[in-house]
Order: sequence, then structure tokens, then C-alpha cells
Amino acid sequence: MRPLLAVTLSSLVLAGSALVSAQQGRDEPHLSVAVDVDLVVFNVTVTDRRGRSIPDLQRTDFHIDEDGRAQDVALFDANDVPASVGLIVDNSGSMADKRADVVGAALAFVAASNPRDEMFVVNFNEHAYMGLPVPFTSDARQIHAALLQRPPTGLTALYDALALGIDHLQAATRDRKALVVLSDGGDNASRRSLDEVLRYARQSNATIYTIGIYDEVDRDKDPRTLRKIAGLSGGRAYFPRALDDLERVWRDIAGGIRNQYTVAYHSSNPIRDGAFRRVTITAGRNGKRDLRVAARDGYFAPGGGPR
Repeated sequence: MRPLLAVTLSSLVLAGSALVSAQQGRDEPHLSVAVDVDLVVFNVTVTDRRGRSIPDLQRTDFHIDEDGRAQDVALFDANDVPASVGLIVDNSGSMADKRADVVGAALAFVAASNPRDEMFVVNFNEHAYMGLPVPFTSDARQIHAALLQRPPTGLTALYDALALGIDHLQAATRDRKALVVLSDGGDNASRRSLDEVLRYARQSNATIYTIGIYDEVDRDKDPRTLRKIAGLSGGRAYFPRALDDLERVWRDIAGGIRNQYTVAYHSSNPIRDGAFRRVTITAGRNGKRDLRVAARDGYFAPGGGPR
């Protein structure tokens, strides 16, 4: 078996939200959400060429371009802040022999996450449904129970489950938001199309991590789609070769969320036309932009005419 894991390391665009300083951290203010429709916010992961996280970067180490125009970094945070995280887990019939490994790895993810993270579970087969009796939890026992709520059976409605997770994040309270999607193959039961869900994901402020586990002979496997979902939200694809690798992969995702930087700016473009604006973020030290930045590739401007 050669499973797929696509991890989307993050970048959040919060049109309609803003960040206000609340405490000092690494020479910069710690950020929390307030109201400011003009502030554009990205959560990014920075690594070296070997994929190792780079700590202790400062505001001046980042450079932002929007549609080719340089932007000034207005706010910056390098702290390990709590996140809102959704676990979207395939519970179709083909997952029956993988379930114990998936649940164990998911619990390792919870243990490696910020203890103040708020989490939720979406299970799916040919239907997508919420797994918890409450909107969010930080209790590993509730997560465990949610993952074992129903026996694996049926087909795979991956796109519907992703849309449900994005919807649920609208009620989240944390500045950083992420989804971890695990499936063993392509979609064969959703009512939503791939294009519809990709656009929905692009409009979201969530970082999406996708984990694909499948057998090589599985005709439904679709690593290209999982890479696409990961990439549009600034992510990375993982391909663990065995179920034993899942725990390491989930822990890596948890570390990626905790090691993010948040950078924000006020766009120099005053037009409210609802158009997509392409954003490039680079990072480096001593004048060299040689670090790797995983970030969303842009955001949709607010609509309604000039501000």
C-alpha cells in the first residue's frame, strides 16, 4: 500500500477580520481577531530546503507582493497560538481494516497539538455528518468517541465532507483555522462537484491538510485531487508508505500548525470588486530570500465598489 497524505500548511485570508495586539512575543505583538475589513491576513509556514521549520524570524524577514505590488507588513505574530481544527475522516467501507491505525494516529495528533486548540470531527461515507455532541472540544476522549461513532460502511462523499467542515469553521473562535482531511480514495458519492468545492475552499480562511491512504490497486484513489486541495490553501502533500507512518504524519501536521507565522497587511488596492488577488510571500535573512514559504496564493477582495 502506498497511502497519500497531502498537508496544507497554511495561509489565512480574513477579509472582514483584523488583528489587534494583545501581548508581546518574539519582539512583536501577539495577535487576536477584531474588526477591520481592510486587513488581509495570512498564516504561513517557513522551512529550509530540508523541510525543517525555521523559528525566530522577524517582521522584516518577510516580503509580500499583491498582484506584483509590494505591500507593507502591518501586523506580525510568531507565537504558538491556539487554532480551530476540524478532523474530516473517511468512514466508508474500504476503511474498515485501516480504522484502528487512523484513530490511533488522530489521537497522537490531538496530543501533539496546542492544548487550547478547539477541535471538531466530520465523519463521512456517502453522507457527511458531525461527530461530536458539541460544536468544538479539546477533550481527547470526545474525539476518540467521535471517530468510533459508527462502523465503516458505504461509499465516499469527500467533497461534501470538506464543504461541511469549511461551513463549520465559520463558527470557530480561533484566529488560526485548519482542516485535516483523511481519505483512502477519490470521491464517488458527493452531490457537490470538485470545482465547486475547490472554489469554496479557496474562499475559506482555513488551512487544509489532506491525508490520502489507499491500496495501489484501488481504482478510486485520486492523489491529484488531494494535492490540489492542499496546494490551493498553501499546503504540502505527504505520501506515507505504510499505516505505521500515520502517527508521524499527523504529528508533523500538528507541529506545522503550531510553528506558523501570521503576517497581515492593508492592501494598497482600494477597489472592492470581489476579484481574486494573487499574493506572493517570501522570507529570508541577511538579504537572501532563500527560505521556503508555504502560503495561500491569494484571496478574494471584498465587493461593493471603492472604499
